[in-house]
Amino acid sequence: MTMHLTRARALLAGAALLLAAAPTACAGLAEADSSVPERGAPYIETQLFFGTARPGGGAAVTDRQFMAFVDEEVTPGFPDGLTVQSGRGRWRDVSGRIEKERSYELVLLYPVEQTAASDRKIEEIRRAYEKEFGQEAVARVDERVRVDF
Repeated sequence: MTMHLTRARALLAGAALLLAAAPTACAGLAEADSSVPERGAPYIETQLFFGTARPGGGAAVTDRQFMAFVDEEVTPGFPDGLTVQSGRGRWRDVSGRIEKERSYELVLLYPVEQTAASDRKIEEIRRAYEKEFGQEAVARVDERVRVDF
């Protein structure tokens, strides 16, 4: 029994040392990354997540319908380029049910100085999709990035 307690204490002590060293290890990684030259210009990356299931039932949004939406509502505001990826999503609806659905991720990149104008366009896209396809929401994620083409 004493042997098991000693081994357990040793394992706990080792885990404590690893946890104590973690911030130092992470700091070392950050220092290593700072040696890499910064490339590209400051941009904003916006990801939009579009579900395809319709609340209350009904036919899901098809690929053709979604791509027509992108052609008509998104591309005119972001003619320099965008990326669409297909996915499978989960989300809790307003009634508390977890919905499983086919989804799309739309990735937009734009220079930081275009943030205000792009924000207006993106919000118009979100509202248009919600209205046209009866969606509760279109999720949005924004992140500062550096981009080099």
